[in-house]
Amino acid sequence: MANDPIHQFQISKLIPIEIGGLDFSFTNSSAFMVATVVAASAFLFLTTSSRGLVPSRLQSVSEMSYEFVASMLRDAAGPQGMRFFPLVFSLFMFVLVANLIGLFPYFFTVTSHLIVTFALALLVIGTVIVYGFMKHGFGFLKLFVPHGVPGILVPLVVLIEVISFLSRPISLSVRLFANMLAGHITLKVFAGFVTSLSAFGAVGVVGSILPLFMTVAITGLEVLVAFLQAYVFAVLTCMYLNDALHPGH
Repeated sequence: MANDPIHQFQISKLIPIEIGGLDFSFTNSSAFMVATVVAASAFLFLTTSSRGLVPSRLQSVSEMSYEFVASMLRDAAGPQGMRFFPLVFSLFMFVLVANLIGLFPYFFTVTSHLIVTFALALLVIGTVIVYGFMKHGFGFLKLFVPHGVPGILVPLVVLIEVISFLSRPISLSVRLFANMLAGHITLKVFAGFVTSLSAFGAVGVVGSILPLFMTVAITGLEVLVAFLQAYVFAVLTCMYLNDALHPGH
């Protein structure tokens, strides 16, 4: 069981709760989602509470995170996009902290479950649809009719654009889920090789050097992927929110 690369993704009930035949149990996934929110919130609060004129290193990290997301949102959606800053910044920090927490041994990676990433993606697409219709009314539907398309091709283009729009939550969620899942499985497999080969004496210890090196290298790569996937999720969110602000572009 210790070397099973899939066991690390198993959902287990911590506090069984059943209401009306529906399962509302508090699970290890729920616990780590709460831990992610608490850790991100505590970090931002503690590092910015002093608000020093000359920022400390940790305060600089918080300010850099703020400016990074704000710049990303302004570049993708313009100044009007800043009204969505709380949403985008919250998503970026949640995904980033959840990815980093999942790198600790015996911890749970909530972003390795499709249902979690799909829920985040639905939040983004739902915001785009609701705000798009609230601001533009039926003019939001211009999003599915690109400017300058010949009339004879409009039905085909509209169909393609609708399918493309509906596929956004799928691609947004699967990209994050698949990267975290594959990375953690690969890391677990190589770590399992190290422990398995070490049991065969001196020859096994020598043979375990390469898997150990690969484990360290993949761990470093996973740290990079944790940041990269949080960035990709946030930047795609900004691009989709731009469609809600400027559907005719």
